Amino acid sequence: MSPADLRLTGSWLARHGLPDASPTPLLATRLAVRRRARLADQVAIAVLIMVAALAQAGDRLATSAFGGFQPHRSAPLLILAAVMAGLLLVRSLLDWWVRRVDRRAGAALSRRAAHPVQPGWRAVLGRPFATLALATFAGALVLAVSALTIQDDAVRHAASVLLIGLAGVGAGVVVHLRELLARPVVAEDEVSLTADVIMRIEDAREVAVPAVLWALPVVLLFGSAPGWWNVASLLFMFAGLAACAAIHARTPSSAAVARRVMGVR
Repeated sequence: MSPADLRLTGSWLARHGLPDASPTPLLATRLAVRRRARLADQVAIAVLIMVAALAQAGDRLATSAFGGFQPHRSAPLLILAAVMAGLLLVRSLLDWWVRRVDRRAGAALSRRAAHPVQPGWRAVLGRPFATLALATFAGALVLAVSALTIQDDAVRHAASVLLIGLAGVGAGVVVHLRELLARPVVAEDEVSLTADVIMRIEDAREVAVPAVLWALPVVLLFGSAPGWWNVASLLFMFAGLAACAAIHARTPSSAAVARRVMGVR
């Protein structure tokens, strides 16, 4: 374990109201793998947005070269579907990596603490973040379906790409949240037990805010869709950002929720 990881662990403990706790190798190992997995997940989502934009741009270039009368090719949709499958695979591998590191860290403990109650989705995620996630998917679905009703082949093709993206991101969120709720507790004392719940809550809150769905409609369709759709996509994006900021500001911190779950003052 590098000194930098231990230093970052100490900063994490201080930010979460545990300044007197020592940055143990167990916590440093678990936090380090989560930082790296989170970075890899963000890179995968960025790749998804770029591939979706390139697939749409390539199809527009192909059709415009024939005056707009060339049929839309199925290749971009197949490529995006393959990228979606790859994104799901990457997320599954990242989850497996985090679980593997947790298991190895837990197996090395001389003693192991456990909480008698496994936190459920209300404690780990909370109603506000669950509502935000459902509203985000519902809004993106409405935008995609409404674009399919527009009598323009280019717009309908982009809407199909958006639906594929929506399905892929939704499946990834469900898989990740399911894994978080089933993940076994890894702790050696009360501090690491509280930290385990905090990490679980933070992971769930990040997964439940699929910011990629705010960007995909604008990336794929803005400018080619009618004016009312462009306005709706912008309102959807800004409303999502505002709702996310408001929920973060008004919802108790992950440390406060973890203490309530643990019954710690």
